[in-house]
Amino acid sequence: MSDALYIAVDLGAGSGRVCLVGVAPGELLVEEVNRFRYPASQSMGHLRWDLSQIFVEIRSGMRAAGERAQQLGRPIRSVGVDSWGVDYGLVDSDGELVEQPICYRDERTQGVMEQVFGRLPREEIFERTGIQFLVFNTLFQLYAHAQAGIPQAAAHLLLIPDLINFLLTGRATTEYSNATTTQLVNAQSGTWDREMIDRLDLPARLLVDVVPAGTDLGPIMPALVDEIGLEGVRVITPATHDTGSAVAGAPLLEGWAYISSGTWSLVGIERETPLINPEVARENFTNEGGAFGTIRFLKNVMGLWILESCRREWREAGLDVDYDNLLIQVEKLPSGGPLIFPDDPRLLNPPSMLDAITQQLEEREERSPTGPNAQPAVAKLILDSLALRYASVLRSIEVLTSQKIRGVQIVGGGSQNAYLNQATANATGLPVLAGPVEATVIGNVLIQAIAAGRFASLAEARRHVAQNVRLKEFAPRPSPAWEEASRRYEKIEVARRAVYA
Repeated sequence: MSDALYIAVDLGAGSGRVCLVGVAPGELLVEEVNRFRYPASQSMGHLRWDLSQIFVEIRSGMRAAGERAQQLGRPIRSVGVDSWGVDYGLVDSDGELVEQPICYRDERTQGVMEQVFGRLPREEIFERTGIQFLVFNTLFQLYAHAQAGIPQAAAHLLLIPDLINFLLTGRATTEYSNATTTQLVNAQSGTWDREMIDRLDLPARLLVDVVPAGTDLGPIMPALVDEIGLEGVRVITPATHDTGSAVAGAPLLEGWAYISSGTWSLVGIERETPLINPEVARENFTNEGGAFGTIRFLKNVMGLWILESCRREWREAGLDVDYDNLLIQVEKLPSGGPLIFPDDPRLLNPPSMLDAITQQLEEREERSPTGPNAQPAVAKLILDSLALRYASVLRSIEVLTSQKIRGVQIVGGGSQNAYLNQATANATGLPVLAGPVEATVIGNVLIQAIAAGRFASLAEARRHVAQNVRLKEFAPRPSPAWEEASRRYEKIEVARRAVYA
């Protein structure tokens, strides 16, 4: 059924949407039918997600998608769910949620890395998993959870998209791309590294089978069909990690890198095999699983979370923070200005992002912008610093892989930020293609469509995207100002890396 429609549930770390998507010949239809927010909040001593409310919104969106498909006179083939990585929920033997999932920005993992390394060397963990060390990886979250005491009623540990799939179908599985973000999957076998898990005394009994992207989990449960309709609609696992779906939906050119730009920026390349060696470990790169045997060799960069946190503080102070107007004001500012190291751990979840930025600047005896242009000046220093951080990461990729990067494709919501796109081209000296904005939703659906037989391969599906989207081009504009900024940023990064090595 080439005219079939698909539902993509795309959950970010704080907001989500449900989209209806069509990929008939000559078509790339993306209609958002429900958008919703769910900021993490303190409950029972931890920062938690309200999964119950998230699932209410998902059901509402799926019902709306069914109604819209009826209006279009087209059938819905399947639904796929993707989300952010690492966070998980626990369900009991009756399929009930034991407790609301804890957010990765919660403080429970402080100091846990050192405890884990005391039992299993950092080098061995990386050699086994190929995954970068981030304090909020599931490995460290679960270790903290085990130390505090996991509820006895817990029967399964399910990552967020797998938890939604379980609520839709009753099947408990873990999709491969998101499973790799846990730092509990063996890079060679593609399954749980049970020897490592046992040596860390983690609850292996909670882990369920790892399945590949494109797995058919069956139809939506009858009880839900009574509520939302969609009888006969299948649930298919896309690359359930949102970046995995975003990369799947990006029509990458040969030799090009990608930046999945949003709350986080995931900067990397697509490979066929993991790259695991001491140099990669030292640079803290990661080998996350992708769809259909691909590996996402990348590094996490803090991303637009920094700017969004500042905008929230300005908004709370009653200041104008219209995004488009802010970027217009940024464009008008002169070249130069202060810079920060975006991956400073203090920027992960500070009480005040503006204060955290000021603190970093004051350590170098620089001042945070003040006066009538303070807001655009802060936005500029964040965006310029992100672009220079991207350039640094891409240079590291070239060194580690001995491959020259020819260009950069920026996908996701951040690809709409023309200033950051141009700054990235300037900082890297590489051409930039921006789009698709909806890469995650598109990639989610491409995998569903491959499972349905609409496309024979990921390459064919990506060609369909390339033929039906218009990407924006940004050519590098070399200038003495960017050369000077690059030199200043390099000194900042070297100094910060020495602190956090």
